[in-house]
Amino acid sequence: MKSALVLGAGGFIGGHLVKRLKKEGFWVRGVDLKFHEHAETHADDFVIGDLREQDFCRSIVDRGFDEVYQLAADMGGAGYIFTGEHDADIMHNSATINLNVADIAHKRNIKSTFYSSSACMYPAYNQEDPDNPNCKEESAYPAAPDSEYGWEKLFSERLFLSYNRNYGLRNRVARYHNIFGPEGTWDGGKEKAPAAICRKVARAKSGDAIEIWGDGLQTRSFLYVDECVEGTLRLIRSDCEVPVNIGSEEMVTINQLVDIVADISGKKIEKNHIPGPTGVRGRNSENTLIKEKLGWAPSQTLRSGLEKTYEWIEWQVRRNAA
Repeated sequence: MKSALVLGAGGFIGGHLVKRLKKEGFWVRGVDLKFHEHAETHADDFVIGDLREQDFCRSIVDRGFDEVYQLAADMGGAGYIFTGEHDADIMHNSATINLNVADIAHKRNIKSTFYSSSACMYPAYNQEDPDNPNCKEESAYPAAPDSEYGWEKLFSERLFLSYNRNYGLRNRVARYHNIFGPEGTWDGGKEKAPAAICRKVARAKSGDAIEIWGDGLQTRSFLYVDECVEGTLRLIRSDCEVPVNIGSEEMVTINQLVDIVADISGKKIEKNHIPGPTGVRGRNSENTLIKEKLGWAPSQTLRSGLEKTYEWIEWQVRRNAA
């Protein structure tokens, strides 16, 4: 039986990844600071601990796992990473985790580690036009991310790839673009735009207005979590040695995102635009390279993913209101 180690298994993407690996017949160890808040873990072994601590990291990387997935990070939505109030924690916590994982995996002679980077590492100067953002993988340099979160992601990409060059490893790097779906954070300040909008619409009555940060004309693409997991597995098992985007090319404005969710809900929803952190003006996955390297790219529509996500979040809202 093959074995996998999922770091960040108590999180949104990590929880879905564990389920998929179990379906494939892997023995899975999950690790996180906490248990999953919204689902029971499917991991064979789940360990609570702090990956910033070297001794703990050594204790859980105790064998030659066939695959290691490094998803653990200090992160959140725009309300967390773009205010500047959490920059030191974001930089220190995530970088420390990645330094520990990269080195200990190498010392255990684990050849294949997947690292989840982010589209936030792309230069802000290429994302000022909401209609024509440039997020081609080759556009990463000269570097100028719009947040410390993005700078740390860029550093850690280079960290894992340097281990490939110096030690002959097969670490793989993906730049995730706004992953969403059920069983993710949907309230409390760390949720991302699709979950926040689903929550606001679920709580609203038809005819109500919900608050939207900025003018709502900023653009993004959003990828349903099942396709994120599929791309992740394909990448770690591939010969692709360079970072690739894992995201959707279906770009929408935040206003359009609200309209789609409102239509799914069957409610008439107005928008109240207020000041708030919005990040770059435009961002969209560019999938030419992943098609070339993997012969695959995400294809599911945004609406189909939002239908499943809204149903789950609406249930959470009703349950919490009861």
